[in-house]
Amino acid sequence: MGIISSFLLAAAIGVLSFGYRTKREVALGLALGILGASVILAALDFCTFASDAESTEGVMGVGLAGAFAWMFGSGTKAILRKQEAAGLGSGEIRTGTFRLGWYWPWLLLLPTLVILVFFLYLPAYRTFTLSTKLTRLGAPRVGERCLSNFSELLVPSPAVVVALPLASIGLMWGIGLWHNRAEPGSFAHGFSGAIRPFGIVIFLFAIYYIFEDVDGGYRQIYFNTVIVSSAIVVVSMVAGLGLAYLTYGYVRGIMVYRTLLIWPYAISPPVAGILFFMMFNATGGIFAAVADNWFGFDFPDYARNATLARITIVLASVWKLLGYNLLFFLAGLQTVPREQIDAAAIDGANSFQRFRKVIMPALGPIAFFLLITNLTYSFFDIYGTIDFLTKGAPAGATSVAIYEIIRVGVDNGDLGRGAAQSVVLFLAVIALTAWQFKQSEGRISYGSA
Repeated sequence: MGIISSFLLAAAIGVLSFGYRTKREVALGLALGILGASVILAALDFCTFASDAESTEGVMGVGLAGAFAWMFGSGTKAILRKQEAAGLGSGEIRTGTFRLGWYWPWLLLLPTLVILVFFLYLPAYRTFTLSTKLTRLGAPRVGERCLSNFSELLVPSPAVVVALPLASIGLMWGIGLWHNRAEPGSFAHGFSGAIRPFGIVIFLFAIYYIFEDVDGGYRQIYFNTVIVSSAIVVVSMVAGLGLAYLTYGYVRGIMVYRTLLIWPYAISPPVAGILFFMMFNATGGIFAAVADNWFGFDFPDYARNATLARITIVLASVWKLLGYNLLFFLAGLQTVPREQIDAAAIDGANSFQRFRKVIMPALGPIAFFLLITNLTYSFFDIYGTIDFLTKGAPAGATSVAIYEIIRVGVDNGDLGRGAAQSVVLFLAVIALTAWQFKQSEGRISYGSA
C-alpha cells in the first residue's frame, strides 16, 4: 500500500511540476514523476515499506518519492525552457561565423564535470548510502538500517512529522497568495506584505517541533544551529556594511584602517577560537585579568552560561568574517554612481534616505552574494571556533549541526548516524539557498539602468 501511495503521489507531483496544459505535458510529467520516485525507492531497495520498518520511515519514503518526483519534473522543465530561450532546440549552436555541434559545450564542460562528479556528486552519494548503514569507524561489519538513522532524529508520531511542515508551508503560500491578489495600496496588501517575512519563522518553528527532544535529541542541535548561524550572518553583514560605509569616504590614513580591518579574514576559524579563548577565558584571559586588577570584580565564565557561550562564538565568527564583508561592500560602494547620490541630496533626501533609497538597492547583488557565503560559513566553517572555545559546552548549548556531525561520526565513530546528520544539514542548506534565490527574483537588479 505504501509503494502504491508513493507512486500515485509522485505521478501527481510530476504532472504539477512539469505542466498539465497539454496531453504531452501530462504524459511527460507522469513519466518524470514515476522515474524520480523509482530512482530513490530503488536506491533504498524499497526498505521504507518493509514489514519491520517503522511508521516514520514509511512517511519519509513517501516524502522522498514526492521530492524526487518534483526535482525530476521541475528540473527537466527548467532545462527545456532555457534551451528554448537560447534557441538550442535545433541541435546546432551558431556563434559569430562559426557553427558548433551540440556536443561542443559538453566537451568544454567535461573537465569541470569530471571534478564535480569525483569531488562532489560521488562523495554526496556515498554519504547518503552510508547514512542508511549501521557501521562504526574501523569495524569490518556493516548492517542495513534503511532510514532509521534519520527517523531517530524525529518525534515518533508520523502525523506530527507530516502535519507541522505542511501546515506551515500552506500558511506561507496562503499569505503570499493573499498579498499578490490584494489591491496595491490597500490595507490587506500592506498587512499581508508586513507579515509575509514571518512565514519563514513559522516554518522554522514547525521544523523545531518535529525533531526529537528526549535523551539528547536533535531539537537542541537544531535550535543552536538556527540561533548561532542567524546571529553570525546578521551581525557580520550589518557590521561589515556599517564599517564599509564609514571607511568609504576620505580620511587621513584610510588605507591603513582598511588593511587592519580586512586582516582578520586571513586567520583560520580555529585561530580565531584560540584568540577569543585567550581574551574571554575566566581564569587566565586578558579581560579577566583587567577586570580583576583594575576594577576588582570577577569576569563571568562564558563556558558556564549558555547565552554567554553563544555570544562569544558569534563574536569570534563575526570578527573573522568582518574583513570579508567589508572588502565586498567597499567594492560595491565604489560602483554606486556619485551623480545619483548628489541628485538625491538636491531633491531633499537626507543621509539616511540616500543610503536606503540609492545605495542599498545598488548593493543588492553584493548583499545577496554575501548572504549566501556568510550562511555557508556559519553552517560549515565554525567547527574549529567552537572546538577551541567551548567544545559544545555548557551541556551541549553550543553544539551546532556541523560540530555534532564530527562528534558523532568521528569522535564517537558512529559513521552511519554522522552521515545521516550530514545529509540533513546538506539538504537544509540547499533548501535555504533555493528559497533565498526564489525570494530574490525580481528584487535584485544586476543592470545599471
